[in-house]
Amino acid sequence: MPGLYPVTFGEIELLRDLDRQDGWVLSKDGVPQSYVDLQDPTFLDFDYVRLIADIIDLLPEGPLSCVHVGGGAFTIPRYVSATRQGSRHIVIEPDGLLVNLVREQLDLRSVPKLKVIVQGGLEGTAKVWDATADLFVLDAFNGATMPVELATVEYLGDIARVLRPDGALLVNMADGKGLAFARRLTATVAATFRHVALLAEPGVMRGRRFGNLILAASRTGLPLDDMIRRAAGGLTQARCVYGEQLTNFVAGAAPIHQGDAVLAPVPPPQVFG
Repeated sequence: MPGLYPVTFGEIELLRDLDRQDGWVLSKDGVPQSYVDLQDPTFLDFDYVRLIADIIDLLPEGPLSCVHVGGGAFTIPRYVSATRQGSRHIVIEPDGLLVNLVREQLDLRSVPKLKVIVQGGLEGTAKVWDATADLFVLDAFNGATMPVELATVEYLGDIARVLRPDGALLVNMADGKGLAFARRLTATVAATFRHVALLAEPGVMRGRRFGNLILAASRTGLPLDDMIRRAAGGLTQARCVYGEQLTNFVAGAAPIHQGDAVLAPVPPPQVFG
């Protein structure tokens, strides 16, 4: 089972976690993409994934109707299904061979009520019905870079169409020194959603090192007090920025529109050793 596997867009390496019998890392071009424990889907090894899960845990109780753009090892769908029985998932992933690999090698069939759309984020999201999702998770990367076409005002408008009025959006992005892309993507999300918060490890939030930042957004409100407590007191120590602080973070950065000449940041080589 461990080894290199050809997929539609390159090659995937499956690596066993030496500390956990059923833990697996899915890596592409030397970049760890996903981690999953097949026996315990609530064990989340990556810091940013734990941060996403903490926010999901604060959403209203009960099963969720979810849309995920970016499949990887399907870590978040597995987590939500384990913690909120009865949840439904649509996962939009352009690499069909990757989906087959995860289905065959990482027991994807164990995730109930899961539908996969093998298409890019733009095309796949366009197929989802209006106002059907409680949660939309945008975690799409080409290697270590977020596709810019998924960071535009136009695409965020389509996400808003898919979400129910009180639905929540979570976006995983990565940036480094200066945080120019993070500021523009935050401005883009804020142009569509009234309530927005940004969470990241303090060093990343200050632009001192390259890393992941999580945007949470809603049209009706976010559980900010609980988010702040979870971020500060969880395994992943993170800051939660919102309101005036978020306005100061954006610092007048312009939202991204379709066709804008924007380059998503590429991590320095030392980030992944």
